[in-house]
Amino acid sequence: MSSRSPSRLPYEGIRVIEFTHMVMGPTCGMLLADLGAEVIKVEPMGGDSTRRLLGSGAGFFPMFNRNKKSIALDLKQPEGIEAALRLIDSADVVSENFKSGVMEKLGLGYAALKARNPRLIYVSHKGFLPGPYENRTALDEVVQMMGGLAYMTGRAGDPLRAGASVNDIMGGMFGAMGAMAALAQREHTGVGMEVQASLFENNVFLVGQHMMQHAMTGNAPAPMPSRISAWAVYDVFTVKDGEQVFLAVVSDKQWGIFCRAFGLGEWLADPRLKTNNDRVQARDWLMPQLRSHLAGYRASELAARFEQEGLPFAPITRPEQLFDDPHLKATGGLAPVTLPDGRETRVPLAPLTLDGVQPPIRLQPPAVGEHTDELLRAAGYRDDEIAALKARHITQGDKPS
Repeated sequence: MSSRSPSRLPYEGIRVIEFTHMVMGPTCGMLLADLGAEVIKVEPMGGDSTRRLLGSGAGFFPMFNRNKKSIALDLKQPEGIEAALRLIDSADVVSENFKSGVMEKLGLGYAALKARNPRLIYVSHKGFLPGPYENRTALDEVVQMMGGLAYMTGRAGDPLRAGASVNDIMGGMFGAMGAMAALAQREHTGVGMEVQASLFENNVFLVGQHMMQHAMTGNAPAPMPSRISAWAVYDVFTVKDGEQVFLAVVSDKQWGIFCRAFGLGEWLADPRLKTNNDRVQARDWLMPQLRSHLAGYRASELAARFEQEGLPFAPITRPEQLFDDPHLKATGGLAPVTLPDGRETRVPLAPLTLDGVQPPIRLQPPAVGEHTDELLRAAGYRDDEIAALKARHITQGDKPS
């Protein structure tokens, strides 16, 4: 893959002001920023609390806030609101993910901002779309539990959340898609619109395949660990020295290739295993025999044979091992990024290419208020006015006064 940068990114010239924290809202802004938009993150004094999370939240800020500028404003003071409004007056998109009613209380709700700027697109990231649940407090794990995903992920009687913030991230993606659609519509109408994306409805979208499974079959879907698989060979195998590898054989053609590659010609002639559906029905006796047959191989041997034959396989990889993944290293899919403490690491780029190039990192995750002075000057503030706002703790720069 080329290491060059695209000559022009699609959303260059678009300005986004985001009032977001955690994952969902920041994901929306990150994607728009990756695609060229100028994204300005409005942070509270002292910075977004996401910066200070521990444990599984420690990676949120550096992952979802690259390619953005930061301004710190105290929105509890009128002068902070005035500065925010000046920024918004120059914006194409406002993005927020606060609880319902918070932006309205601040005078930054859609109705108020639309009156100032009818071309503005306003993206709200919520727990639920308007309806009976809309005032509930939602988290990714909450909607996974109530939306069927935790049930499908865990074993029977043991609901388990997915191993990543799937609804937060996808909810932010749909927020970005909504903003893109609204920008396209504005080209025709000349006016903006309100866009809403939500965690719960996103989760329902994710499990829609299982809802339709029930509609088609009349049977309640079983959790993934105990499901009736669509394919006979589609599982994790524990092999020599306790190593593990995922192997799949998902068509009749692949079954023939697999059997010939592993000396199982007699199974090709067995009428009980003629079609994929026959093999699914035979899993109770087929899989124990297959596991026994493959147990003496090393995981690397199986992977090499499957790759040679063009069959699906996967090593069982931990997240930290991806830093050394040969494909990602060769394609440049992991880009250099600076952590808040100054250490260098690499972060995944957006998983798409434009003319053969993944959208690059143009700006490192910002320090709190790193761009305050330049943004306020561009909004018409004089240096003495900026200094006065800092002295009154209405704003701050990278190095507080």
